[in-house]
Amino acid sequence: MLYAVTIRSPVPSGILKGIECPPLPDSYRLITAKDIPGHNTIADFPVPVLVAVAGSVSYSGEPVAIFVGDHKSKLEHLARLITVTVEETPEVTETLVQRKIISGDADAAFAEGAQVVSGSYHSGIQAHWYPEPNGALADPLASPKTITVYTATQWAYHVKRSVEQVLGGESGKVKVKPCCTTMHLDGKLWYPSLVSCHAALAAHLSGKAVQLILTGEEDFMYTPKRNAAEIHLHSALGSQGEILATKVKLSLNLGAYGIFKNEIIDQSCLGTLGLYDHQAFAIDAEGIRTNLPPQGPLAGFGLSQGFFAAERHISRIAELLGHDPATWRKNNFLGAQDSEKKKTLAIGSVLKENIPLPELIDKAAAMGDYYRKWASYELLRNSRKGKPRVFSGDLLRGIGIATAYQGSGFLYNDKSVASSNVGNCTVELTLEKDGSLEIAVSSALSELKPIGEKSALPLPETWINAASEILGVKPDAVRLRNDTLSAPDAGAATLSRNISVVTKLIEKCCQAIRKQRFRKPLPITVKRAEKFSSVAAWGETERLVSGDAFAQPSWAAVVLEIELDPISITPNIRGIWLAADGGKILSPRRAKSALRTGIIQALGWTSREQLAYISGKIPNEQYRAYDIIPPLKVPPITVDFIASKSSVSKGIGDLPFSCVPAAYVQAVSQAMDHHFETIPLDAQEIWNEAGSES
Repeated sequence: MLYAVTIRSPVPSGILKGIECPPLPDSYRLITAKDIPGHNTIADFPVPVLVAVAGSVSYSGEPVAIFVGDHKSKLEHLARLITVTVEETPEVTETLVQRKIISGDADAAFAEGAQVVSGSYHSGIQAHWYPEPNGALADPLASPKTITVYTATQWAYHVKRSVEQVLGGESGKVKVKPCCTTMHLDGKLWYPSLVSCHAALAAHLSGKAVQLILTGEEDFMYTPKRNAAEIHLHSALGSQGEILATKVKLSLNLGAYGIFKNEIIDQSCLGTLGLYDHQAFAIDAEGIRTNLPPQGPLAGFGLSQGFFAAERHISRIAELLGHDPATWRKNNFLGAQDSEKKKTLAIGSVLKENIPLPELIDKAAAMGDYYRKWASYELLRNSRKGKPRVFSGDLLRGIGIATAYQGSGFLYNDKSVASSNVGNCTVELTLEKDGSLEIAVSSALSELKPIGEKSALPLPETWINAASEILGVKPDAVRLRNDTLSAPDAGAATLSRNISVVTKLIEKCCQAIRKQRFRKPLPITVKRAEKFSSVAAWGETERLVSGDAFAQPSWAAVVLEIELDPISITPNIRGIWLAADGGKILSPRRAKSALRTGIIQALGWTSREQLAYISGKIPNEQYRAYDIIPPLKVPPITVDFIASKSSVSKGIGDLPFSCVPAAYVQAVSQAMDHHFETIPLDAQEIWNEAGSES
């Protein structure tokens, strides 16, 4: 086996002039763009596999060559002697995608002299920070006329199509074996395809197996992050505090190439209005290309950034009106007054069920004793008016509440990735003569619980439960096929599609087998698929999305309480209480675990994960000091579910990212009597505000 390392651009913007390499031993080789037999891009996206000489460099660390050798330490030593020459050019800032979405006459509402509430909300970038870096092993010898790629990916068929495209059909068949992933937060969605192309190209040219695994530092510096968002909201209020109209100005930093640009901007737009009744609205949004590594997705495609702005804005409205934020939400959510509006989100899908917002708010409020605490902390806040907020020894506490929803799947088949059928999914099940059940699906797996020796990979508990309940198959008799030569395309394992779409198709296959098993001889094979509806994206007209990604969303409300040390001004979280409606909960243990893990990750983004690019690069000290929440610092967390009227299993894993940040910032804002609008909100920013008033 050979090893490979990536040679990268040292600057964020420029023209590649050349790559100088010292004399190399026979077993070492430098591979550049001119060695690529096929196309020099990954599938569906305009991302070059390797920047060619005289080509444009779009971000610092962009791959320009692959260096291959048989001794890893020597390979790394020689790689440091390779010189990459780039003629620097001014960094680029340009608009890649725009949205102008209008409903009603927002200008008229503002012209009537209504009370106007405005806010500017910024959400920063976040690293995926998975335990293991991206990597791939490509083996051209495992099977005749086949190159086999092993990689931890959420989208096996995208890896397959990318490798086929790069090799130009010269390698014969491409077999992708998706390996188990730990918690990836969507960091393994498309980037493993790029790394796999590098490894497969080297394996094809050398005729040997090639392993390419990024270092932890490489992965942190050059892979996608959650994109930063700047959102300005202006709302005109009526005499009863209702929202007559809202104007939204949204700007997203998408980095280089604009991967998933339409999905990210549309979901961000959707989040900016929350779950509330805006009688009219006007959204002006843009996604900006910059010389940063491609940004996003991370735990969703921008919905969380939109929700942070919406929920902070709603809390600000309630505060200025002197209302309890929880009560205002219950009185002004979609459908609170008009039964017809229960059926449609602000922009998006027609709902198949009513929004259970009052039940969720009351459930979370009861768990956290919200109503009593909010009233008490408001009295304390008002009693401190005109007095120093800190250094007085007074108790500084605050409590926040926020709500959110999550769809299950993509809004539509993005035109930019039309060939991938990104929203489609196919599953195949076979009941064998010995009574065992084989599930063929290309989805990535992240389960850690093994189920028996017959399974090459541990299967999700929900899939096993479906097979046991419908067919009576024993758990240790269920096995998996998930390589791309023997399993059908299940699409991208993101947006909770494994639990919502794949599980539903597995149940349908089991039901079909049950109907046939006593009329047909074994083995019985059944295949079921879900095709994504073909609908137009939001664009220049008033047409809205009519797909079903958000037709049956999951819902959540969260209460979060903090206490500020009056001397150090360090926020300490006293408790987090989250209530959710996830439809049919197939595994309460796993559902609660997913929400708890999401809450911890969302808190990191909200309160401590400071990260910024400086001159197109992340400084080394930021990599070394990146501050995720250690286990001993995890606050008390309580998660529960309300009784759902839905019989459908819904995705819930991204819910905490859409509601926890706003609840945290609201709690700190109440304690400090200051309206904070930015995340991450760390102790330093709170201290700066405290110092400014003392």
